Amino acid sequence: MITHEDLGEHLIRCASHIFGMRPPQLMHLGVFVQDDPSTVLVNARSLLTQLDSGKGALIITDILGATPCNIASCLIQPGKVECLAGANLPMLIRALTYRAESLSVVTEKGLSGGQSGVVQIKVES
Repeated sequence: MITHEDLGEHLIRCASHIFGMRPPQLMHLGVFVQDDPSTVLVNARSLLTQLDSGKGALIITDILGATPCNIASCLIQPGKVECLAGANLPMLIRALTYRAESLSVVTEKGLSGGQSGVVQIKVES
């Protein structure tokens, strides 16, 4: 995950709570206001090398068009490194649930989880 500040780490902590453990091969890279994006990009490339066991990697970022997303966009390699923007807990949980599948399935499941996890709750009056 590449997000503003500690957002991704907090989502990972929530996922760890749900799964009863911190899922392996899941890391967060926070982007802070004082960070140089080119340095963060170098660090992100290093993390990808550590995390990709040969099946590819999915990067989840928070806001489309923001610095963390722009950094993540530089890492995309279709079929090898994919990226989803709009991070939320349902997206992360769904991606982790299907992580043993192909990268394309993990990406699709993460996207659908994120989208279907945003709903308005109404009460009947």
